[in-house]
Amino acid sequence: MDPTGSPLPLADELAAVSARMSGLLLTAETVRTALGLVTSLAVETVPGSSGAGITLVDERGRRTSAATDEHVQRADALQYEQDEGPCLAAIALRQVVRVDDLQSDPRWPRWARSAVPLGLRAALSSPLVAGDRALGALKVYAHEPGVFDARAEQLLQMFSAQAAILVANVQAFDRAQQLSEGLRRTVRDRDAVSLAKGVLMARHGVDEETAFGMLLARAGQDAVPLAETARAVAASAVRRRR
Repeated sequence: MDPTGSPLPLADELAAVSARMSGLLLTAETVRTALGLVTSLAVETVPGSSGAGITLVDERGRRTSAATDEHVQRADALQYEQDEGPCLAAIALRQVVRVDDLQSDPRWPRWARSAVPLGLRAALSSPLVAGDRALGALKVYAHEPGVFDARAEQLLQMFSAQAAILVANVQAFDRAQQLSEGLRRTVRDRDAVSLAKGVLMARHGVDEETAFGMLLARAGQDAVPLAETARAVAASAVRRRR
């Protein structure tokens, strides 16, 4: 809204959301922090929303990665347990799914019967799609029926597109960090083995291949990784010099 309390035009609201999302792309440090910020922005952005959450779907299955309150978490968990609900439908169909009134909508009766006691009466879900991958869905819930309209659908759809970019970027960064750490660990292990071979070559007057065989034999005898054995050998050389 503007300072007078009048609703901003949709384009202005989306521009404001995009600006804030751009800030998240630059400052988010973890997936959890970033998605928590996304859900808070969703509640602020979509009129009538009482809570928001993000469902991610990957090799670990379906899970709520961020939620503004316990009711959202429980409503999502019921969808996963019962394998039905608007959020899952949005992911499967890759389109916005709106529930105007949980008490009268016939599409997911088991989930609706379980969600109404949580104080939820309306829901709006939009898929997070990046390229050809459906990453999950962003959804908002409301305590009152009939609060979401076509404008809310468009707003959430545009907002979820921004959120999908954020999720994809953060996940890619996380994967890169994991890969980078794996490479660093590999290099450290390789260096440890090289150092240990040098120690054994000097200590026993053997060639590199024989030294490596000695390392393998010791690692097998102790039932520990080769790199751990190599570090132990190098450490023993340091102690001998003292």
